[in-house]
Amino acid sequence: MGKIISLNVSKEKGVNKEPVESITLKVDHGIEGDAHAGNWHRQVSLLAEESIDVMRNKGLELDPGAFAENITTSGIELATLPVGSLLESNGVVLEITQIGKKCHHGCAIFQQVGDCIMPREGIFAKVITPGVLRRGDELQVKGKEEGAK
Repeated sequence: MGKIISLNVSKEKGVNKEPVESITLKVDHGIEGDAHAGNWHRQVSLLAEESIDVMRNKGLELDPGAFAENITTSGIELATLPVGSLLESNGVVLEITQIGKKCHHGCAIFQQVGDCIMPREGIFAKVITPGVLRRGDELQVKGKEEGAK
């Protein structure tokens, strides 16, 4: 069982995400009001607080959302979950669609310490069951979506 540490959104692409108390998630869209929402496979991004701690241990002061993740979690090794795994919280169900992503050229964190964890440990998901998530909600891993590889 894990926990949602922070929920982060931005109205524009290319700017830092700001923490919010709750988010509304919609099927075929993602997070209402987030610039990265849309009908694609990377509607929601997640990163574990434990992964952020690896970068903090390199001397960086980082707040949740610093890696542009929408949901910062604790207690679940997100990067070890296979594509197709389901995450459930407060009735909302997310299906993991991608592990990691190519870091955009010249990421500020990479420039500072020569490393960035988002390409290896960030995950992406699409909304299967809509609803509202709040900071502090419990988060649990469910089975895989039928037909997922």
